[in-house]
Amino acid sequence: MHDTSIRTMSVPGATLHYQLRGSGPLLLVSQSGEGDADRSDALVDHLVDTYTVVTYDRRGLSRSVLDDPGRGATLDEHVDDVHRLLAELTGEPAAMLGCSMGAVIGLRLAQRHPGQLSTLVAHEPAIPGLLPDAERRHAQNELDEMRAVFERDGWIAGVKKIGQILGIDPARQESEPGARLAKLDASREPNFTFFIRYDALTMSRAELGADELDVLKSGPVRIVPAAGLITPKSVFDYRCAEELAAGLGAGLVHFPGGHNGNLTHPKGFAEVLRTVL
Repeated sequence: MHDTSIRTMSVPGATLHYQLRGSGPLLLVSQSGEGDADRSDALVDHLVDTYTVVTYDRRGLSRSVLDDPGRGATLDEHVDDVHRLLAELTGEPAAMLGCSMGAVIGLRLAQRHPGQLSTLVAHEPAIPGLLPDAERRHAQNELDEMRAVFERDGWIAGVKKIGQILGIDPARQESEPGARLAKLDASREPNFTFFIRYDALTMSRAELGADELDVLKSGPVRIVPAAGLITPKSVFDYRCAEELAAGLGAGLVHFPGGHNGNLTHPKGFAEVLRTVL
């Protein structure tokens, strides 16, 4: 059993909450959507015998408090937070698993601070800027519509719309024994509200063009494009993973489950991650 070390650090405009578990080389997990440091605890359970796993609350979520809560957060701030967090913990390149928005943060970090990462597993990077023009506009329109549904009909309706956009179908979503899936109750409303209101817009307008892909391709960070086995191949997050793989000239690695396979299939997801790393 590995104890959890709970820590905080001050960053410009916020205080970050982060957690350390396990022993071995450093592995940072950057979560999707409204996920905080506790989101993938079942996945971390299967990694702590090999890695020192770092999870954190993105600024504005849960215990990572903004100095000015009303102004939201930018992608540059999220990237700088991870840069500062890794600099606090190690002087060596670390491994990183980025899921959805976490992968967007990881890709930007690999561009700006390539010496901080050895391998980045980018699982369904939710960055419409990877897509051809027509697909990009369609994905951005979908995300804008999701935000409009949230503002008009409330956060539960907004969450359901997210599921439709990302290809998460509760009717066909299976999970492993031991998976710990959070209930959609009032405790999750603040994080979903922050994500939909601020981070989803930031994510949808992020760019990753051919020149940037060339920089990543020739850089020192090993980038592993990844997607869920049951994610529909037509949805934008799967297409982003495909386009990232094509732009890097890399194969696309498939993990158990769909967009949130790190939650639904923690043991199988950890097994593939170990192999990849």
